[in-house]
Amino acid sequence: MNDDDTIEQRWLLLIHQLPTKPAYFRVKIWRRLQGIGAVAVKSSVYALPASAETQEDFQWLVKEIAAGGGEAMVCEARLVDGLTDAQVRALFDAARDTDYAAIAEDARAIAAALDADGSTEKRAEARSQIGRLRRRLSDIVSLDFFEATGRVVAEGLIVELEARTAEDTSMASPSAALPADLNPLAALKGHVWVTRRDVHVDRIACGWLIRRFIDPDAEIRFVPGKGYVPKPGELRFDMFEGEVTHEGDRCSFEVLLGRAGLTDPALQAVGEIVHDIDLKDGKFGRDEAGGISSLIAGIAMSEPDDAQRLVKGAGVFDTLYQYFRARRP
Repeated sequence: MNDDDTIEQRWLLLIHQLPTKPAYFRVKIWRRLQGIGAVAVKSSVYALPASAETQEDFQWLVKEIAAGGGEAMVCEARLVDGLTDAQVRALFDAARDTDYAAIAEDARAIAAALDADGSTEKRAEARSQIGRLRRRLSDIVSLDFFEATGRVVAEGLIVELEARTAEDTSMASPSAALPADLNPLAALKGHVWVTRRDVHVDRIACGWLIRRFIDPDAEIRFVPGKGYVPKPGELRFDMFEGEVTHEGDRCSFEVLLGRAGLTDPALQAVGEIVHDIDLKDGKFGRDEAGGISSLIAGIAMSEPDDAQRLVKGAGVFDTLYQYFRARRP
């Protein structure tokens, strides 16, 4: 099991009551709560993971509520019944994924505008917009307590826009450095592959692709998404600043297919499904995406161990691959 599964999560709960008037004060406090990354677990009860920093955030808010004529208290809690730690973490992830999705949408809008007009003037204008997006992303990351998956998509889109509008580089998509080799598959063999814990569809699919088509003996490790420093011989996938991760509007599975030089149409079809599930942009409109998404979600909900998620997910992707192989004319 993941190391995180053995650590008891502690929460800080802000329990408050606000005066009915003035209305703007209620809006002000709500915005303060959003600004520190708190989520509502019940009416008038907001949660943050316990730390010195989050305790200070809540303490300042308690003073502000009291100064405005309201009442508030902060307590440290361990969840015993009702909501589980995993369910509360999911609330935080959902909130951050919504924020990341908004950034991704804005990034795609900038890319579309550049497609329509890539003049020097428009690229300069886009650089200013991208800078603001980068700052927004940094603000959201600071509140991303449990490493929501949406960051990889938003980060990838911004990185590609930055490369596309850079004044001193080509318009080509960025590529993280990989070992040089005339044979792309050979360059990917013999490495330890590393990805973030709590794997879901893109990382499960990448793990299946690595062991099924790239390196059957590959070791795959699961590490914290924040602050991990790679060791010699490791390749990171679907991680921020990883060797194989999102590039523009391509998910990590699609990028890995390209790096490995795998052009099998059946694998391309699998990649389109993974893309539609992971990026949620409907780019390929694959009818199979809904069913596969439910299967992978079921595996993630029922299996806390990442290695076992890969094993069970491999069965799904093996079956999907064989289905598309059989459909080939």
